[in-house]
Amino acid sequence: MTTPSGHTEAIAASRVIGTSVYNTEGKSIGSIEDVMLDKMSNGIMFAVIGFGGFLGMGEKYHAIPWATLDYDEDKGGYVVPFTKEQLQAAPAYSIEELTGADGEAARDASFQYYHVKPYWH
Repeated sequence: MTTPSGHTEAIAASRVIGTSVYNTEGKSIGSIEDVMLDKMSNGIMFAVIGFGGFLGMGEKYHAIPWATLDYDEDKGGYVVPFTKEQLQAAPAYSIEELTGADGEAARDASFQYYHVKPYWH
């Protein structure tokens, strides 16, 4: 089965990690550092995007709802429908904060900030 954009539904996490991510302007904003899984619902909580020095976040990471990432074959990476300004103002976390409280705090803040319908409701 395929997604609406014609891609297959399944992909190994090892192929996703390290993939570049671009914003709506087509600028590279970083890469996928990890994928957080919801063990109770068998879903993907969010992608952990490392923005590196691009946004001056240092060791901070962003939790981006998985449903907002769209793979672009021409770019060889994922595109998120957010501007540079939206991403700069987004909640940022350390790895410890992303995994604390089972990741729910970062997940909830991310879905609320990006106005994405929660998959767990």
